[in-house]
Amino acid sequence: MTTDRRLLVLDDDPTGSQCVAGVDVVLGPDAALAAAALAEPGSTCFVLTNSRALEEAEAAGLAAELVDGVIAAGVDPASLHVVSRSDSTLRGHVIAEPAAIAAALAHHGREVDGILLVPAMIEAGRTTTHGTHHALVQGERLPVAQTDFARDATFGYTRSDLPGFLEERSGGAVPAPEVLRVDLEDIRGGSADRVEQILGAAHGGRWIAVDAEEYDDLEVVAEAVTRLEARGRTLLTRCAPSFVRPLAGQRGARVLTAEDLEVPADRAGHGLVVVGSHVGLTTRQLGVLQERGGHAEVELSVPALLDPLTRGTHLREALEAVRAALREQDVVLSTSRDLVRGEDGADSLAIARSVSDAVVELVAALRGDRPSWVVAKGGITSHEVAASGLGIRRAEVAGQFFPGQISLFTPHEAPPEVLGMPYVVFPGNVGGDDALAEVVERLRAATPAASTPTSATTDGARHA
Repeated sequence: MTTDRRLLVLDDDPTGSQCVAGVDVVLGPDAALAAAALAEPGSTCFVLTNSRALEEAEAAGLAAELVDGVIAAGVDPASLHVVSRSDSTLRGHVIAEPAAIAAALAHHGREVDGILLVPAMIEAGRTTTHGTHHALVQGERLPVAQTDFARDATFGYTRSDLPGFLEERSGGAVPAPEVLRVDLEDIRGGSADRVEQILGAAHGGRWIAVDAEEYDDLEVVAEAVTRLEARGRTLLTRCAPSFVRPLAGQRGARVLTAEDLEVPADRAGHGLVVVGSHVGLTTRQLGVLQERGGHAEVELSVPALLDPLTRGTHLREALEAVRAALREQDVVLSTSRDLVRGEDGADSLAIARSVSDAVVELVAALRGDRPSWVVAKGGITSHEVAASGLGIRRAEVAGQFFPGQISLFTPHEAPPEVLGMPYVVFPGNVGGDDALAEVVERLRAATPAASTPTSATTDGARHA
């Protein structure tokens, strides 16, 4: 079923566009740019809010401001479906952001009937069955509350069943028994008719937990949403990357070929990998990349960055080390792997911001060195590196390195020294253990200098 909906995706980090291609991404809270991207019926635009790195009130305020701004810039609210895109492992401001969006839409005459919670990310093995969300961890399918993701310093939780999760994260404001559920049996047994019936029962911003194990399930739910919107109902969505694809009217994945990975000949000849994520999967992926070698390594010590007496010197030494190494080979710039936690969630968030600011400062200083490509590992890291470090304002999602995972951005509005440079958004929590190494190897093969001899390299040259 076709639709003219304009899909505004407020993405709390840059990884939500992993399942779509050929859509605009605005890297910052620029409502005018987003509205321009949504000028045509059926268009989709991601706006990167980086709200997972913000405190709750600030994140909610930003979401409302963007919805207001896009509508004020001329987008008809009756044609608008807003997605609060977040993590497939349930981290983020799951209650506050949708509530703020609903309030903003109501201000423009669109009372939200229901809020769909669709956390499935099919490609990463994160699926929802009978209301319980699961994650695939090293080949084992686990209720998500039993994984490391649930122990997040800022967004931790203890419930894997979505109604119970919503009750927990809302402090009881969303009672589990009041959450509507779209079960697999509804999707596969009754198809879109049954799903439409369930969604149609929602009024007053009621939450709806949605099962999904494969894209066919999501297609059915998207069709039911389209039918209801055609009848004038207003729904908004809180989801992981997969559900955005059918909402955007796309099918299948665009996996990048060698021809898609061309690097302009005027680049430096070597690439930069920036690793900020601390989840266990990222650390394993970094380990495989280190084992395969072919690069220099520079490590940022988090304790040194957090100490005002050592921060400046440490950053200067790291910058000199990266700059010197980048002339000869690819460089991996990573934060130290021991996670430093604060006394509470807000304190942990402040620590993460301080470390992120340091990474951004280094990347911004390296713009003029014109790396051939940049890979940013981690959601918050990839946003900050793109928007603040590289100064990218708007990009297009060219496609993904693997089906539905790890996007390549092509910068369209950025400083001259960044235009044409492939930028890879690599979430912290997706891919196999060797995925980071495989992405880097493919980029190396696309770099013009890769086919010619370079100066001698030193694998694993580490700078504290």
